[in-house]
Amino acid sequence: MTDSVSAKKQVVSIALLTVSDSRSLENDTSGDFLQEALQKEGHHLVARKLVVDDVYHIRAVVSGWIADGAVNVIITTGGTGFGGRDSTPEALSPLFDKDIEGFGELFRQLSFDEIGTSTIQSRCLAGLANNTAVFCLPGSTGACTTGWNGIIRDQLDSTFKPCNFVSIVRKDVSNVDS
Repeated sequence: MTDSVSAKKQVVSIALLTVSDSRSLENDTSGDFLQEALQKEGHHLVARKLVVDDVYHIRAVVSGWIADGAVNVIITTGGTGFGGRDSTPEALSPLFDKDIEGFGELFRQLSFDEIGTSTIQSRCLAGLANNTAVFCLPGSTGACTTGWNGIIRDQLDSTFKPCNFVSIVRKDVSNVDS
């Protein structure tokens, strides 16, 4: 690969899912933040949905995206706490071919500086399924900001060294000038 080719940033196609019993797309500040942030980095938003916090609704949407060749990355927000209906980990972890253990660990480390020991109640997680990266964030806009700025943005940047997930996620990533 020449230097001019390696200097190009690869764009990934991202699907965004909000899991909530109380929000709508009109007041989904976390989803809005993530959409703006990923588009600011030059990535493509290929789908955005909102579902109630139900294992089967969550799993159905994400399973469809995992099987869709147009989706490289899935980001979910919501349903990762300990509330009675919080069920994102139960819905999605069975779909993973490989867990990305470091994601939850690093998120909680970063979050500790912001919210102290309350971070232990975050069950955020990530994994790979059919060569699609799936990142599951808590529902608060602050947590989404922490997860995107502190971890996901760099891991979806093909120029980030020493490694990132762009070369791992499947499909036809396109190049744009960085």
